[in-house]
Amino acid sequence: MKSLKNAAYLCVILVTCGLFSAARAQSFEVQTHTLKNGMEIFVQRDASIPNVALYVFYRVGSRNERPGTTGISHFFEHMMFNGAKKYGPGQFDQVMEAAGGRNNAYTSNDVTVYQDWFPRSGLELIFEMEADRIENLGFDPKIIESERGVVGSERRTSIDASNAGLLYEQLWATAFTAHPYQWPVVGWMVDIEAWTMEDLKSHYRMGYSPNNATMVVVGDVSADEIVKLAQKYIEPIKASEPPSKVTTREPEQLGERRVTVKKFAQLPLLMIGYHVPETSNSDYYALKVLQTILFSGQSSRMYQRVVDKDQLALGVTGDYEFAFDPTLFMVTSQPKEGVAPEAVEKAVYDELERVKRESAGDQEIEKAKNILLANFYRQIKTIDGRANQIGSYELFFGDYRKLFTAAEDYKKVTKDDLRRVAKKYFSEKNRTVATLIPDKSEAESGGQETEGRRQ
Repeated sequence: MKSLKNAAYLCVILVTCGLFSAARAQSFEVQTHTLKNGMEIFVQRDASIPNVALYVFYRVGSRNERPGTTGISHFFEHMMFNGAKKYGPGQFDQVMEAAGGRNNAYTSNDVTVYQDWFPRSGLELIFEMEADRIENLGFDPKIIESERGVVGSERRTSIDASNAGLLYEQLWATAFTAHPYQWPVVGWMVDIEAWTMEDLKSHYRMGYSPNNATMVVVGDVSADEIVKLAQKYIEPIKASEPPSKVTTREPEQLGERRVTVKKFAQLPLLMIGYHVPETSNSDYYALKVLQTILFSGQSSRMYQRVVDKDQLALGVTGDYEFAFDPTLFMVTSQPKEGVAPEAVEKAVYDELERVKRESAGDQEIEKAKNILLANFYRQIKTIDGRANQIGSYELFFGDYRKLFTAAEDYKKVTKDDLRRVAKKYFSEKNRTVATLIPDKSEAESGGQETEGRRQ
């Protein structure tokens, strides 16, 4: 067995070295242009297939809302497919599909992103349709009320009727007391029901101004033709005042916070959130390596401890997502039947304390970096993934060229860095704990609601 283990270790090191070598060589030309109205355009040519991925990133999400308008950014993710001046209700999808394309969109705390995938023969058509909805979105009261019902139904399904969704919402609402990350992307139901026409038009003018957008185009295209099409269809659209800068910073948390949800459920659920910095912070890479060591796969430290060794939970995960502002490192675990959430908590804290005291092994660190790089390269292998990554790195890291240094940035992470960030962020006073306790005396309410087509 020893020789097999050594062989496996050698394989990991060789693969990792290969990835780092590939990373240093991995580079692709991205051409940039800024329209007169302020829209930024990034073009990366890839003629390997006659297709195109076009992403439009709007720097507007739930962090740009206020009490009374929560969820309005997510609402527009739906509304942008519901008709404009030239292409009316339902036509955006119909015309795109007839041209061999497809589309989708997503909303987060920070951004709203629209995704188009199509053959290059549909390039000018897509520009025409995007320009139509950026400038001339329709505000038909009947459609607004219909879509308000759809997002209300989505909220009931994804949060109110979901144990995980409800607990997640309660944790963030407890962990943040000042910063707008405290409210859910889908919005509070009382706000969904109360948006006014003026609220909607004001948000549209602010969030969908060209100077608040970044377009990324990857595929069988040239930068010249993309710029010409953008100048023809999008540059004539007037810029307007973008969202006000979010200056609120969450005050330092001075003690553990707890929230308990009692709800019909078969099993309890545990979520723990630690305050951590924004994506552009220099600690990002060390935290991602630590996340991978602790939570990635069945050989990870936390899985081995909580699921395999102590057999306390059905699973355990750790998440640290892109964010413009300081955010949360999330730990989620589903205790087994008969296991108290406190037992899972203790095991999680024991492992976090261990990583503060003891250096991670060389093999663990190399394996974690290998996993991160493998995931990274899978994402940029396709034109779709590359478009998403170019835009994401430009917005969240402040420069798309950070894509080309990611491997070296991960490689620079040391054992001391891992201990340092563990001590800095994984402390008792810096955490918020949310626990769902099954209340089996309460009848499970509500049937399945119809979800919105985009979430």
